[in-house]
Amino acid sequence: MFGYVTPCKMEMKIKDYEIFKAYYCGLCNSLKKNYGNFPRLTLNYDMTFLAILLDSLSENKYSFRKFRCLIHPTKKRIIINDNDAIDYAAFCNVTLAYYKLMDDVYDNKTIKSKVLSIFLKTYLKNPKNAYTDIMDYTKEKLLLLNTLEGRNDIMSIDELSDVFADLTGYIISFYYKEAAFKDNLYWLGYNLGKWIYIIDAYDDLEKDIKSNSFNAINSLFNLDNLDFNSFSKCIKPRIDYLLTTCAALCLKYLNNLPLIKNKDILYNILELGLMEKMDKVFNNNNNDYLKGVEDKDDKPI
Repeated sequence: MFGYVTPCKMEMKIKDYEIFKAYYCGLCNSLKKNYGNFPRLTLNYDMTFLAILLDSLSENKYSFRKFRCLIHPTKKRIIINDNDAIDYAAFCNVTLAYYKLMDDVYDNKTIKSKVLSIFLKTYLKNPKNAYTDIMDYTKEKLLLLNTLEGRNDIMSIDELSDVFADLTGYIISFYYKEAAFKDNLYWLGYNLGKWIYIIDAYDDLEKDIKSNSFNAINSLFNLDNLDFNSFSKCIKPRIDYLLTTCAALCLKYLNNLPLIKNKDILYNILELGLMEKMDKVFNNNNNDYLKGVEDKDDKPI
């Protein structure tokens, strides 16, 4: 996951935004507690959404506490503490960040990604036995994705996005693998993963065209080798339709879940946040990419 799943802050109640930040800071603290300071650099909003979603299906009440962060020494932060869903999201955060770096090494052979992956790997040496399946499945799926992206006979955007979509569905549903609502969690995650894969490809489209790097949208649809400005105008309506369809299906499966808490936060993210992020990416408003969500003083160390 790449940090695209964010709330629409302007439409959130203050209490909901404070709870969202408590999950975000709780995730950051869980990364520090369970893995160390370096993995906190991988903290992203997709994993905050994962923690909120999974905890929303639990009857456990919030456990808040104040925490003084080194980057905010003058004011204590309110975090959600001792939360299994947050700890699970922290593990997934580190795992996905590591294999994403390995994917960058495979694709671009960058020294920076290689060095960072070596450092991050040390924090994944002794995962909980229950989580080894997540690591194996992530490695398997991202390797398959690399293989498909390297082929010359790619058939469709559905074929490519299916791999990451299935991985996302697996990760989201794994936590409640014995629950009756597991299938709804999987399909919510599947469609969210497909949305992430496609919007990430569109967000990188200009850069990838200029650098002649692989991009699923460019490879599948830009058959006339148009420049970015010409091609983006042609393909934007189709990508908009694909993303909007995925977002609508996410909402459909969210409606089927027996949510106990955080309902307004989750609907804000899936109903408004995804649309807001699409608008920013489509309008290439990269300078304001996280405006309205990531305040300057919310960044981890």
